[in-house]
Amino acid sequence: MKATKLLTSASIGALLLGMSAAAHSANWRYAHEEFEGDVQDVFAVAFKDYIEENSDHTLQVYRFGELGESDDIMEQTQNGILQFVNQSPGFTGSLIPEAQIFFVPYLLPTDEETVLEFFDESVALNEMFPELYAEQGLELLKMYPEGEMVVTADEPITEPAGFRNKKIRVMTNPLLSETYNAFGATPTPLPWGEVYGGLQTGIIDGQENPIFWIESGGLYEVSPNLIFTGHGWFTTAMMANQDFFEGLSEEDQQLVRDAADHAYDVTIEHIQGLSEDSLALIQEASDEVTVTRLTEEQIQAFRERAPQVEEAFLEMTGERGEELLNQFKADLEAVTSDDE
Repeated sequence: MKATKLLTSASIGALLLGMSAAAHSANWRYAHEEFEGDVQDVFAVAFKDYIEENSDHTLQVYRFGELGESDDIMEQTQNGILQFVNQSPGFTGSLIPEAQIFFVPYLLPTDEETVLEFFDESVALNEMFPELYAEQGLELLKMYPEGEMVVTADEPITEPAGFRNKKIRVMTNPLLSETYNAFGATPTPLPWGEVYGGLQTGIIDGQENPIFWIESGGLYEVSPNLIFTGHGWFTTAMMANQDFFEGLSEEDQQLVRDAADHAYDVTIEHIQGLSEDSLALIQEASDEVTVTRLTEEQIQAFRERAPQVEEAFLEMTGERGEELLNQFKADLEAVTSDDE
């Protein structure tokens, strides 16, 4: 009892302040599609660090497989079990058909500087996409590029005829299937967790991914022929459950936006030079790897097949898809003309 009376008004105030802070702190959950150290993980960790350094909130990051596949973590986010999720448009395409625009081949340039400028300045990405995601109960916080797409196969390929009868693994994305149909391959949807085994056993003959993922996932061990077709970039999106986000205080909403901006800056710095570093690691690890970089003439044979994929995109998405595609092209033209 005497000890209780010794409490000063200052210590009582500190205790109450601590209780108040604890009452307003929360443990948020964030899941993404990649392994520790991969690009989405770099983004998630930078986001987590910013949140925890600038608030009393904590954030738990779940990596690939810990809560299921990509479809699982999206469902958990929409149901409010997760507050944040990172999912590529490749998987979001069935939910938001317009997000498949990133799988129209040869729409995005391969030049890294131009791509990064496009993501910074694009009206389509920064103004139109958030509305599409909001319709699905998702607050789109950032879209960002991870790296140029590279195809791996059981033999080098330099022309569309080389894809004939090749079973190429694709995400569960209708437009990506259209792309490989156009290239002459047989698109084969397969969950990411089954890709290595599928390549190893011959269930599939090849797949596409950014080079860092080919390295970190060891795909080059079972699919050693790397083909740089120049047909696109792997893009991803980080978002929040919209009900959760809108229920936050204005201060916390700004905290989340600032954390996403910080994570974006960290990630963009991280990916610069990442492809070259990952390729060097692959070549150091294996003498069986071959690297095929298509010439402009060889690329043109693939590019000539892109219009049928664009037509398929418009059939899937209608007027909204056409409006988005037109803005996308205008944004690309703007950044390209700025560089000239």
